[in-house]
Amino acid sequence: MSYNQKIKEIVRLVRESKKTLALTGAGISTESGIPDYRSPGTGLWEKHDPAKTASLSALRKDPARFYSVNLNRWIAFNHAKPNAAHYALTQLEKMGLLTGVITQNIDSLHVRSGAARVWEVHGHLRTCHCMECRESYSFDYLVQNFKSGDNPPRCAKCKGVLRPDVVLFEDRMNEDFYQATQVISGCQLMLVAGSSLTVYPVAGLPGVAKQIVIINRTPTPYDEEAAVVVHENTGQAFQDIMAEMSKGF
Repeated sequence: MSYNQKIKEIVRLVRESKKTLALTGAGISTESGIPDYRSPGTGLWEKHDPAKTASLSALRKDPARFYSVNLNRWIAFNHAKPNAAHYALTQLEKMGLLTGVITQNIDSLHVRSGAARVWEVHGHLRTCHCMECRESYSFDYLVQNFKSGDNPPRCAKCKGVLRPDVVLFEDRMNEDFYQATQVISGCQLMLVAGSSLTVYPVAGLPGVAKQIVIINRTPTPYDEEAAVVVHENTGQAFQDIMAEMSKGF
């Protein structure tokens, strides 16, 4: 099947599906300037062992080092802007063709693109909380403390260490993940965009869907089971999908 035939087939599947969900990973945000985790030469995990730098035990053992290694990268996430793929999924939702987005990303780009239903299964960088008293703060408050020389950033009430509301290595999955496992029931079509489908338990979610479409630059473990596989940048693929979609309206 040629690339154009694949795009036409994806559009047909989306139009015919009565319940479609998107599952997105780091690859959907690379065109917004956010590096992914596993790409050879540029992947974030090639530079830092996440088990040592982005884990719950790393935060507890040496919170100052945890923030020194991770915070500037997270601040950069918050300056990124949604790209064509994020906006395309939001448009599909507004057209009534997408139930919502399940995302592994913590960059909030789906939310910023105007998506109404987003399950952020690894959390987000909009808020943080105290590890001692659980008091909640904006993520900006944490950043301001760090930039003022308070490393690690601390709670204004009890002086406990603050932590972002993201799922770190060794953390339990959050409430959004458990909601996603419920909403996926009856999913006829899952659009996987920019995910290598290797990080569990999220990588197991496509197995629930009746059909899968995968748009990812590199192969995934689900490619052989997918109805359509497109090895292309997500931004380009979704621009082409939306262009083809517009022909029928």
